[in-house]
Amino acid sequence: MTNCCSKFFVLCYFGVSILMGWGCTGSSPENENNYLIRVGGHVLTTLDFKTAFEIAKSAYPHNEMQAPSAFKEAQSRLLNQLTEELILLERADELGIFITESEIDEAVSRIKKDYPDGVFEETLLEYAVSYEAWKKRLKIRLLMEKVVEEELKDHISITAEDILSYYETHYRLKPQTEKDTENINAVIVEQLRRKKAEDAYRAWIKKLHDRYSIQLNTKQWESVVGS
Repeated sequence: MTNCCSKFFVLCYFGVSILMGWGCTGSSPENENNYLIRVGGHVLTTLDFKTAFEIAKSAYPHNEMQAPSAFKEAQSRLLNQLTEELILLERADELGIFITESEIDEAVSRIKKDYPDGVFEETLLEYAVSYEAWKKRLKIRLLMEKVVEEELKDHISITAEDILSYYETHYRLKPQTEKDTENINAVIVEQLRRKKAEDAYRAWIKKLHDRYSIQLNTKQWESVVGS
């Protein structure tokens, strides 16, 4: 794994990719006026957003962020992603889904083993991310993945017709080695499960979006996009 790829991977687990976000704080007097998004018992503050956006900007080309329109588009995209995360956290509470310490430790070990000595820690330092903050983000990411797994993947069926149709469309004209042929069904099933889960996710998250009370503090948001 190259140094560049290693950095990107750490950032993804910190929340720069899809379903990114920071907030899972509960309501408190200090959050009543400073919150940016509230979904049920989960709150994202304006400071959380600004901190997250500083990290998120590193995923964009520097020149692109110099254009005001692109900058605001990136802010809006992040706002939508953060809202989606809070929805998933609220759903996790509703379903009684949680992440154990052993699950976190296992995930940390799995991630760290792909890095040369010191590279993982250097990457966190470079982006001014503490290990504890990164671990907290990892826990939230694992929780969201578990919610999606519970709600979607276990309920997706793959038929023989699905496999045949996918093969005819994507693999029939491609040269296959003997090893490829042996594993082709497993590969197709995994690809179909992923595609069906992605398709189902969009409709499912929209239903949750309509179901929960989602509050955006417009005054705070105007201060963000105007800053």
